[in-house]
Amino acid sequence: MYVWIVVIVLAAITAASFYFYRVAVARTEKSFLVGNPDLNNVSGATVSSAVGTPSSGEAWWGKQAFAEWSLLSADGLKLHAYYLAAARPSDKTVILAHGYAGHAGMMGNLAEMYRDSLGFNVLIPDARGHGRSEGRYIGFGWPERKDYIGWIDKVVAYSGSREQIVLHGVSMGGATVMMTSGESLPPNVKAIVEDCGYTSVKAQLAYQMKRLYRLPSVPLMHATSLLTKIRAGYFFGEASALEQVKKSRTPTLFIHGDADLFVPTKMVYELFENGPAHKRLLVVPGAGHALARRVDPKRYDLEVARFIGTYVRL
Repeated sequence: MYVWIVVIVLAAITAASFYFYRVAVARTEKSFLVGNPDLNNVSGATVSSAVGTPSSGEAWWGKQAFAEWSLLSADGLKLHAYYLAAARPSDKTVILAHGYAGHAGMMGNLAEMYRDSLGFNVLIPDARGHGRSEGRYIGFGWPERKDYIGWIDKVVAYSGSREQIVLHGVSMGGATVMMTSGESLPPNVKAIVEDCGYTSVKAQLAYQMKRLYRLPSVPLMHATSLLTKIRAGYFFGEASALEQVKKSRTPTLFIHGDADLFVPTKMVYELFENGPAHKRLLVVPGAGHALARRVDPKRYDLEVARFIGTYVRL
């Protein structure tokens, strides 16, 4: 009798882990994002805007003559990116990182700011498992950190050893650039801007599991993490932006909205506290997830320009 109960429980946990893997990790439509109240703020922003869809940036994007770049990842995936040189010759390049279930084209507003206001070349990759990049799973920034080292090396090879590089990511992209910061980076990387990234994949998924499904993280989190290790090559527990920023020596600007319920605002305080020696924190009142720049664009752009201007020749 007890044996059958154990078998049934294990079967249920296994089935649930496959379900949650498909929902969160596999390259599939993310229907749980549609209508998610945590991706709205008081100004009535939609889910598409919250995950980074450009508004005025769409028109700008459509007028640009992007070059197509590609990169072969360490595990054999062909990755895709868009590159656009500054209007005038520049020794500054920003590499942008988009959010969960997004693609490079959703970073049009930030690309426009960096190129047209700050004089940067811009490189905007499609993360693995997104857009035109290969991959059957989402890495939440962990395998992507190695991809971004590849993009950094590609920029240096293309532009020269004196190129100054800034990394700027939003949501999952924010976690990506933080996870990248803990690796051994070339001196070309002068500053990092992370906007509403999470402390770790484990913490973020546990938070969402409780909030969306009213379920405890144990044992489903462990079972899904094991399945992710088998299928995607990483455990949730190892994918930690918090542990990476502890090792980082790159100046970092941490940004978050104080009305963010999708990636709770409390995470940014822990990240900032454990971040590198040179850092700054910007918390935007009234901003929901990934909406800090939309809520207060003047302050956002000014803070970004001031921060990176300390470390990059603008």
